[in-house]
Amino acid sequence: MADISRKASAQWSGDLMKGKGTVSTESGTVKDAQYSFKTRFESGTGTNPEELLAAAHAGCFTMQLSAMLAGDGHVPQDVNTEATCEMVRNGPGFKISTMRLKVAGKVEGIDQATFEEYVSKAADLCPLSGIMKGNVEIVHEATLL
Repeated sequence: MADISRKASAQWSGDLMKGKGTVSTESGTVKDAQYSFKTRFESGTGTNPEELLAAAHAGCFTMQLSAMLAGDGHVPQDVNTEATCEMVRNGPGFKISTMRLKVAGKVEGIDQATFEEYVSKAADLCPLSGIMKGNVEIVHEATLL
C-alpha cells in the first residue's frame, strides 16, 4: 500500500489533430484545464502534458531543495525555480529529452558554490527527478541572490 496517493484525470474527444480534452486534479486546483493538439505542438490557449510535468518538477525540486537547506540550518528566504521540459523528434513521434531547472535562491550563510552543491543534490534526490533518471537529462543552473 502506498504511503501517499494522488490522482489526476484526463478526458479527450475526437482525433489527435482536431480533438480536445481536459485535465483535472483530485484536489480541484486544476479543474477542466483545456488541452489540444494546438496547446501541445503549436501555441494554442490551454495547457499540455509537458507544461504540467515542468510545473510538477519545479514544485517537487524546489521543495526538496528548501528541505535540504533548512535541514542543515540554512532556511531559505526565497527560492524560485523555472523548469523547461524539452522534447525532440523520436521516430514518428516525440520524446522528452531534457528538463532544465533554473533556480534562484536567497539563502543567508552560504556561498554560490555551496548553493550549487545543494541544487545538484536536490536535482538528484527529488522524487520527480527519480522517475526521469535514465530517460531524461536533468540540467540545472543555480544563482544565489
